[in-house]
Parts: sequence; C-alpha cells; structure tokens
Amino acid sequence: MTEVEKTGKTIEEAVDKALSELGVSREEVEVDILEQPSKGLFGFFGSKPGRVKVKVKENPSRKARELLEQILAVMDLKVDMDITENEHGIFVSMQGPDLGILIGRRGETLDALQYLVNLSANKNQENKQRIILDVEGYRKRREETLKNLALKLAEKAKQKGRNVVLEPMNSQERRIIHTTLQSRNDIYTFSEGEDPYRKIVISPRK
Repeated sequence: MTEVEKTGKTIEEAVDKALSELGVSREEVEVDILEQPSKGLFGFFGSKPGRVKVKVKENPSRKARELLEQILAVMDLKVDMDITENEHGIFVSMQGPDLGILIGRRGETLDALQYLVNLSANKNQENKQRIILDVEGYRKRREETLKNLALKLAEKAKQKGRNVVLEPMNSQERRIIHTTLQSRNDIYTFSEGEDPYRKIVISPRK
C-alpha cells in the first residue's frame, strides 16, 4: 500500500492516521488536503472532518525493497533484509537459509539481480543511486579472495617476467584488483576486451 485517504477532526489527526496505516514517517510522504475541517453552526451542527490523501514518496531504496520482496516471494525464499544508505549508495544485506541460489556461480546471479534492481529502482529518478546487493556476506568474502588472488598473480607476473591474464570480471571486481595493486612499482594493471568478457592483465615493469 502506497496511498490512503483519511479523515480527522484536524488535518494533523487525519495525516497521523494515514502515517500509522502506511507505517512510514512524515518525511516519507506527500500530503494532499482534500477538504478542510469545518465546525459547522455553533461549532456543532453540520460539522465536517478534514480529509487528506497521503502518498508515500517514491525513492530507490523503497522501490528496491518492494521489487526484491516480490522476487523472493515468487522464489519462496525466507529472507531477512537490512537496507542502509550513505553517500556511496544503498546497501542491501540479505540473510536467511538456502540463499546460495541468489549468489550463483562466482556471484553471477547476484550481479544480474543487482543490475535489474538498479535499473528498476532508479527509473524516473532525478538522483540515481548505486544499489549494492549482498547475500550472507558474500561480497566481503569475494573481495578478500580477489585481493589474495591479485597479490599471488602479481608475484607470478614479476617472477616469470610476462603478462598474467585474469578471467573476465565485472567492473566492481576489476576495481578491487586494480586498487589492490595500484601502489606497486614492479607491476602495473590494465583492462582489455569488452563487457561481459573484459578482463584484467597484470604486467611486469621492465
């Protein structure tokens, strides 16, 4: 439910009723006053309550939650969802049993779901926000795996004196590799190819 009409002795009372039913705060809604309350004759006869229409504002965070809840319901998955926001974007953490299906091989399913959620939640939004999905802390574990892989392959490139080409990765994972190795002066990294087959090359400095 994203919109309700309510009445009250005052406009404030009607709005409070709507907020209670919608389960949101005043800052999250738009209020349209349909009818001002009137006291009637002598403050009693013919009095009318105030009437308002209260609509929940659309925002990427709310739209992302609604879309994910719909998808998870169809998949019959029970998930605890925690959504936080900061200057870097919106972070959705999902916890629950048997959620491996949401991750997929090397996170491919999770990345595809994240792409769809970003596309849908940011539609018609002036200020688009980056939405990151995570399941059972997978993103953090994957980040540590990629950092260790980057260091290992950098040593290989240095010792053998030739390029080491990594498997195709998405832009988020490529960024982790580049960032991990950017301070080294014995090797350098660059990307080649086109998405979704774009890959990183680790090259020794000569």
